[in-house]
Parts: sequence; structure tokens; C-alpha cells
Amino acid sequence: MTKILHIDDDIELGEMLCEYLRGEGFEAEHCANPLEGLSRLADGNFQLVVLDVMMPQQNGLETLKQIRLQYNTPVLMLTARGDNIDRIVGLELGADDYVPKPCLPREIVARVRAILRRANDSGKNPKDALNLGPLEVQPAKRKVLLHGQEVELTSAEFNLLEVLASHAGQVVSKAMLSEQGLGRPLARFDRSIDVHLSSLRNKLGLHSEKLPLTLHTIRGQGYQLSLD
Repeated sequence: MTKILHIDDDIELGEMLCEYLRGEGFEAEHCANPLEGLSRLADGNFQLVVLDVMMPQQNGLETLKQIRLQYNTPVLMLTARGDNIDRIVGLELGADDYVPKPCLPREIVARVRAILRRANDSGKNPKDALNLGPLEVQPAKRKVLLHGQEVELTSAEFNLLEVLASHAGQVVSKAMLSEQGLGRPLARFDRSIDVHLSSLRNKLGLHSEKLPLTLHTIRGQGYQLSLD
């Protein structure tokens, strides 16, 4: 059974969400203290973390930093509605997706399923490795190698790179990236993909003249990953 850890100082919301998740077939645990949550993440075998941003002991962004130092576990952030800065910073720090609060448990579950579905699909339907010069994407193992060295990516970053590598040399629209990479329709004014791809550029050195691989932004159309 898929295990989900919810870290949020709102105990009432935490209990309600965990109860809803259990009713949807997940094993869910709530921690009201982020430090306690980090400890539980180390002890338990969790497949996903739902993390609130606004917490008094230690905010969610700092907690996310600490998670990313040790784990590639997918993280779904809960942010204040209209707070675009927290959303963008959260994505830059390695969050896989976000849901603005207040929100319905049903929406959180839908986002959770989308994140997990993309991760599980690779294991159920093994695909051949995708090779683009010095870059190798291994969908079955969810690994990325650059010049033979593994590059640590978040779940969302890997998913988006897999879509781009599968369509190397072609322009891929943001709508297609959202559907196939994030598992949800593209929302108006959603900058998630832009932030994830900016992180990918940095991690893979796609801005370096030494790498014969470029991630082009095609204005008004989408993105294109191609060998130079």
C-alpha cells in the first residue's frame, strides 16, 4: 500500500486529510511538527510527502530544502492561495507540484495520484533507454546519466525530461508537457513547467557551450530538446 506523509501544523486538517486518503486506499500519517516529520521520513518508507508551507516551528520551504538534501521522494506543497512567490520558490527547491489552500481533499488526492501514476508507469511499462549524445535517460530505472554520471532529479523533472527526450528535435507544447509530464491539464498562468525546466537546465548544464545539447524555448509554442 502506498504510504503518504502529511506535514502540517493544522492538526484538524491533517487528521481530516489522512482519513480521506485512507478512504482512497492510501496509508497516511500526519505530523504536526516539521522536525518530527523529517524524523518520520527517515524511519518510514514513504512514497510521497504532502507538505504545508506556513508552519510556525519551521516553514515548509526550509523543510523542503532538508528533504531534498537526502531524498528524491515526491513532494506536493500546500501553499496560500495567491502566494505565487511561495509556489515558485517551492518548485525551484524541488517540489513536484503544489495545491493552493484552501482546497478540497479530492483535489489533493487527484494531484497525488497524478504524481504517483507518472512514477509508476515507467516501472510497469519499461522503455528503452533514450540516448542524446552524452545524455542517457533510463525510463525503467528512472535514472539520468550525463557523461556516465548519474544526475539527481526530482520526480517532476525526470518526467518532463523523459517527454522531451522522447520527442527530441521536436517542439513539445506546454500543454503536452503538463499532460504527459505532470499528469494534469495545463492551468492558466501556471509557471510550474517553466520553473522545473529552468532547474533541469542548471542540473544538466544545458546552458553550457561545452555540452552539444540544448533545451530551446520556442516562444508561443513550447520547448525543444535537441543535439547541436
